[in-house]
Amino acid sequence: MQPIEMRDLYGARRRIAGMIRRTGLIHSPALSARCEAQVYLKLETQQVTGAFKVRGAANRLLQMTPGERARGVVTVSTGNHGRAVAHVAQALGMRAVVCVPALVLPHKVQAMRALGAEVRVVGANQDEAEAAALEMAGREGLTLVSPFDDLAVIAGQGTIGLEILEELPSIEVVVAPLSGGGLLGGIALALKAASPSIRAVGVSMARGPVMVESLKAGRPVQLPEEKSLADSLTGGIGLENRYTFNLIRRLVDETALLHEDEIAAAMVYALVEERLVVEGGGSVALGALLHHKIDVAGKTVAAVVSGANVDMALLTRLAQGAASAVSTGGPV
Repeated sequence: MQPIEMRDLYGARRRIAGMIRRTGLIHSPALSARCEAQVYLKLETQQVTGAFKVRGAANRLLQMTPGERARGVVTVSTGNHGRAVAHVAQALGMRAVVCVPALVLPHKVQAMRALGAEVRVVGANQDEAEAAALEMAGREGLTLVSPFDDLAVIAGQGTIGLEILEELPSIEVVVAPLSGGGLLGGIALALKAASPSIRAVGVSMARGPVMVESLKAGRPVQLPEEKSLADSLTGGIGLENRYTFNLIRRLVDETALLHEDEIAAAMVYALVEERLVVEGGGSVALGALLHHKIDVAGKTVAAVVSGANVDMALLTRLAQGAASAVSTGGPV
């Protein structure tokens, strides 16, 4: 028996219904024309925490025992998962500690603290922050909540796939960000159960794409953590990865990588053409289509726009830079 089944996704949907939003799935005429396909955008930017992560966090915390809830939780995050855990923990009256690496952006740390989380900046990368979270869990009796490598978290993210299927049963390709693998793994599980012919495509940044390199190596690997506009996708998958590596290896058909200028262009495209505020990691599915990294001509496509928690000053600078390049005839 596989470690996660469709019944887990249906159970998750019922369990988390009161804590998450069923997000929009909108047709994009502009992107459809560029790709010669029918492209729809799954707007997880509409979640109350600004990103899809609240689905998995809610499903995990809602299954904790009264004793576990009384002691609280600890997690490691580059921002969005920590914010989701903080939000759900606050709603349930629980203590939440979030260990973050030094590269995490200040506005994301502030957002977690605003929701009542105890944020500990520890280590230079996600692996070091995770080690600190593990040590704290053992010392203080807190429950460790993985940002991706947890069956309840994967099932929660997989509810996105259920929503896509219900609203777009003709779906032929799904394109989603790929980092730890909980998001795309859960979605692909739902879609492949409906039809094995549905293509699942994962998109990462070119700087330190750990899951993509792990797939090439046939086992989980470590890479140096680098700064990227797609900050929410940075970090490792764990050398002792239990679930997501095998799930992605089994269910994902294709991967694509974006360079920093391509991520920037996707963020600006989302703002200007789609009127959407999207962070770097949340824009990579758009970027893969925008820059023709995958062939979807003639297909019905769902692109998961996974997060909106961008530093607005950064987005403004990118948009102004693009406008300046157009006015001077330079490259965008």
